[in-house]
Amino acid sequence: MLGYVTIGAKDSEASGKFYDAFFGAFGHERKFADGGWIGYGAKGSDKHSVYVCPPQNGQPATFGNGSMLAFKAQSRAAVDAFHKAALAAGGSDEGAPGVRGEGSPPFYGAYARDPVGNKLCAYYKG
Repeated sequence: MLGYVTIGAKDSEASGKFYDAFFGAFGHERKFADGGWIGYGAKGSDKHSVYVCPPQNGQPATFGNGSMLAFKAQSRAAVDAFHKAALAAGGSDEGAPGVRGEGSPPFYGAYARDPVGNKLCAYYKG
């Protein structure tokens, strides 16, 4: 259902350094950078569906209160790597890796905020 995602950035290149590390933990990479836009996609693919960019309206980038982007990871180890990479790249902790809630299979997730304040989640159910 999801086509693509844009993540607002005050400074695309500064935020790009964070997202290079963040998406690298998922096996994704920077595909292009042009005109303030940076696109990310899976390594080995020519496709990209997540973009870091300044807002089109020229106003400052801000985070949405109650908004969060959740990215599905391939393993618990990938969730752990996401959290570690996010914090090492200047993000802030919003919840260490661990099992949350009840269910089968369990939901294993971690949460961080990027330098602008956007809340991100990496999770694994398996």
